[in-house]
Amino acid sequence: MRRAATILPVEKIMMEFARLTGLSPESSSPRRYLWTDAFAVCNLLGLYEETREEKFKDLALQLVDQVHSVLGRHRRDDSRTGWISGLDEHEGRLHPTRGGLRIGKKLKERRLSEPLDERLEWDRDGQYYHYLTKWMHALNRVTRVTEDFTYNRWALELARSAHAGFVSAVSRGGSKRMHWKMSIDLSYPLVPSMGLHDPLDGLITYTQLQATATKDPEPAAKDLSGEIADMARMCQGKNWVTDDPLGIGGLLSDAFRVAQLMVKGYFADMDLLAILLDASGRGLEAFGREDALRLPADYRLAFRELGLSIGLEAVERLSGFIERNEGAFSKERELKVRTKALKQYEAFAEAIDKFWLEPEQQRVRSWTEHQEINMVMLATCLAPDGYLML
Repeated sequence: MRRAATILPVEKIMMEFARLTGLSPESSSPRRYLWTDAFAVCNLLGLYEETREEKFKDLALQLVDQVHSVLGRHRRDDSRTGWISGLDEHEGRLHPTRGGLRIGKKLKERRLSEPLDERLEWDRDGQYYHYLTKWMHALNRVTRVTEDFTYNRWALELARSAHAGFVSAVSRGGSKRMHWKMSIDLSYPLVPSMGLHDPLDGLITYTQLQATATKDPEPAAKDLSGEIADMARMCQGKNWVTDDPLGIGGLLSDAFRVAQLMVKGYFADMDLLAILLDASGRGLEAFGREDALRLPADYRLAFRELGLSIGLEAVERLSGFIERNEGAFSKERELKVRTKALKQYEAFAEAIDKFWLEPEQQRVRSWTEHQEINMVMLATCLAPDGYLML
């Protein structure tokens, strides 16, 4: 019954995604986009864990290789060629993430000499930090599922490259900050302002990679303690509250990741989990007041709402997780109160999923213009464990 109700629809979506983007059948010019592909890898791994069918694991690994081959190299319309890291062909294949990974936007990146056009910048290539952390998470999940530590080592290399490129000191010896968008080769900022949740993404994701690296039999696995310390300092005293549904969903997913890492002995001396739950609750309250889910599809962005639905799925899992691991949480009773308060918003997830599953809503422009990211995140809503579980 579960397979018919959940797995088969997710399989259908993911097979259609593979066809549309040139993953399977494999195209000579596949369309790769880093954020979408990170969720897709996790979805395919989740299908494999649920069914034990090798085809899903094989597709996930094929997608990883394709992302590295496409987004780890310069664009075809760029005068530069080869790996964006500058490594030769052999070394580049061994270390495909060392130079970071392109976003996969349609237009070439803005040259340093060009003025900023904020509208056009959304369609220009480059590197986004929050896309890179999503890919680190996907690579980490591959290692968790396959027990092949090569993928987590690639994630660690990506973390070090991203950190070096995106984090800069405000002044010599002063505090550090981050840029939101960097050039393809990480040599100059395209958007110098800092993303609201980027330091938080970095702190949690680096810790996740470090936790996996402790199990790696290869002693050369890189240590991220310096990078983690940088992120922890940038996170101090920050207000994470947002009324953006995708941002709220990210906070909720992060809260579940933090809880899982706390059981492994990380974040034990921090109130990070409680802080994230409080910020999420305030964001949900503000989002609820907007009544945005009553708008017609033309005025809504599915992937942003689906991100919220994924986060609310994390709340459902978090509640039971705290119950099963009471000894890992020093403020377990307070956390239960907070998660119970968040569960009142589960109706949002039900409404979002039901709305975007309707074929008529998938014919509107707001869906078709972002079809691949929408369909992949809808699949994550239907079967979220491949993405949410560490």
